[in-house]
Amino acid sequence: MGVLLRDVRPEDKEQMRTWRNKPAVSQYMYTDHHIAPEEHERWFKSILTDPARRYWIIVSDDRDVGTLNLMNIDLTNKHCYFGWYIGEESERGKGVGIATEFLLLCHVFEELKLNKLYAEVLVSNVPVVTLHKSMGFKEEGLLRQHIFKGGKPEDVVTMGILQEEWATIKPQIEERLREAQSRRARASS
Repeated sequence: MGVLLRDVRPEDKEQMRTWRNKPAVSQYMYTDHHIAPEEHERWFKSILTDPARRYWIIVSDDRDVGTLNLMNIDLTNKHCYFGWYIGEESERGKGVGIATEFLLLCHVFEELKLNKLYAEVLVSNVPVVTLHKSMGFKEEGLLRQHIFKGGKPEDVVTMGILQEEWATIKPQIEERLREAQSRRARASS
């Protein structure tokens, strides 16, 4: 499996709205409503022009499967916030998430030279909390009843990783990715 990131293009607009409105994606987003074309149009224009944001399409085996983004990129304080989702359900559980986070962490710490990457994750999103921890993220806090989903308050966990922590864990992640690639190659032969 080859996972790569490509810049978002104008022709990705409708696919991104489709993904954002899928229940399997929207259940873990901060918004809780169907995203109409007009709202999406405003959002899409903003992501293409805001220098404090960067969006990519996640590509797995030459197929667009989701999005990854950096927000609040602060070059002075050397940190940024991120989020991602896999919009194609058939790609979940296949290692796309770990490969995506690996590419992101390399970009943030090795290319942008930032010191910290952080995220907010709904506590109910156990698979993503677990994935972040496996990539070296630490829980930094709990935002109690921070978001309302379906009319009910939900807690949000804040997670972060520092550049020095990434440098320490990166070889272990690379080994995990090599092993996963080897298993996939054996399974397909």
